[in-house]
Amino acid sequence: MADDFDFADKVPPSFDRVDSGSQGFNPGLIVLLVVAGLLLTFLIGNYVLYTYAQKTLPPRKKKPISKKKMRKERLKQGVSAPGE
Repeated sequence: MADDFDFADKVPPSFDRVDSGSQGFNPGLIVLLVVAGLLLTFLIGNYVLYTYAQKTLPPRKKKPISKKKMRKERLKQGVSAPGE
């Protein structure tokens, strides 16, 4: 009597999905691909902006040297500053 079940040869739907070949993408793989794609896009965008800025922006101007530093440099070189 224990062997007379109507559903003995049927597989539950939850186990049926595991056995099939096309299961879909792994959620962890999708997250990894999205994060890697965003990181790659960010790095490529930074490189493009950097090269564009190098071509178009003028070079930086040097800071003006104070008179005190100029006097010190001239004294180191052995040239006396005017007025001293």
